[in-house]
Amino acid sequence: MTTRVVIADDQALVRTGFRMILTARGIEVVGEAADGAEAVDAVRRLRPDVVLMDIRMPTMDGLEATRRILATPTDCRILILTTFDVDRYVYAALAAGASGFLLKDVTPEHLTAAVTLVATGDALLSP
Repeated sequence: MTTRVVIADDQALVRTGFRMILTARGIEVVGEAADGAEAVDAVRRLRPDVVLMDIRMPTMDGLEATRRILATPTDCRILILTTFDVDRYVYAALAAGASGFLLKDVTPEHLTAAVTLVATGDALLSP
């Protein structure tokens, strides 16, 4: 069974890069979102297994989007990705219900492994 993913990031180039990495490794990207509000809508419509969620986005940030997605019963797991190595973001992401936290400088192999791991129900934190 293929893991279904929504990518939420305000930078189109980042979304495209993540899409290319994941699809090349057999992970299905079913949607993209440029802000948190779009991410919430995409999850409700597309029912992905995993959301790659940026923290800092316009309109609604990734933390609030994570809270809203997980406020209703869902099997969706949230993997937070950010360029900011800030402890308060890690704590806030976990408090919001995220299943994992990674920095965007991970290798393509690590990103793919993280999506697969989180999809199975495990948790993951960037070293």
